[in-house]
Amino acid sequence: MIEILNGIRETVAYDSFRGMKLYHNDEAEDYPLHWHTAMEIIMPVRNEYTVLIDGIPHVFQEGDILITPPGTLHELHAPASGERLIMLFDYGLVCNVKGMDSLIHSLHPYALISREEYPELNEKLRYYLSEISKEYDNKMPFTEACIYSLMIRFFVAFGRTSFNVSTKFPGITTSKQHEYVEKFMNVCNYITDHCTENICIDDLAKLAGFSKFHFARLFKQFSGMSCYDYLIQKRIAHAETLLIQPDLSITEVAMRSGFGSLSTFNRVFKAVKNCTPSEYKNLNPGKN
Repeated sequence: MIEILNGIRETVAYDSFRGMKLYHNDEAEDYPLHWHTAMEIIMPVRNEYTVLIDGIPHVFQEGDILITPPGTLHELHAPASGERLIMLFDYGLVCNVKGMDSLIHSLHPYALISREEYPELNEKLRYYLSEISKEYDNKMPFTEACIYSLMIRFFVAFGRTSFNVSTKFPGITTSKQHEYVEKFMNVCNYITDHCTENICIDDLAKLAGFSKFHFARLFKQFSGMSCYDYLIQKRIAHAETLLIQPDLSITEVAMRSGFGSLSTFNRVFKAVKNCTPSEYKNLNPGKN
């Protein structure tokens, strides 16, 4: 249920809990292309559910858990009958906990924890969602604090799997593995904070304390993508926030997002988002 939609931006109307909205959705209703600043967690309870992200459909089954980070452009398509748990959560509420701000990097453009592929993690996350749902539906003293503590445990469980050092950096000592994870989490944070600037791989390698060649190989092991692709992803995400502002031209957005030319921006944006910057901007009714 989308209560407030301005163009493609949804303003989440949180209920009695600060920064959280949870509901059991059984409506056979599709939701149009939209995005919001909240993190969204969806788990089908009965029947499958379909989410389109950047125009690509992702069908997931009962008990599977889909996490989409803030700012993700997506559509929701429901079957003729079914039920799913949908939770919208202000991730900023837990970002002051060490490590939580870095975790969000591993979620783009989404994370799907299926029962088939990740049975142990899925079972653990489903337990936390079940406990959160009970607290949310049966409000008791300290319910809000309990829910936030469960959310942190939810993301810790996810993060410990996502940042499994033995799989990311095999063949080295455990202490070195943890050291490498810390270094590359810092690099990811730096890229996010400075993505609109002229970042070069030499500077990032120096920040991490590796040679350029060694850094490039280790970064891909850590993030699953090249350093360049990671930087482009962050620049595109920044550009999306600027494109909804009616007083900014496409050229201004390109320059403010760290792209050297309008043609490069148009080409890269279309390759990533399956639409041009102009088409994306035209989705916003305030463009004029």
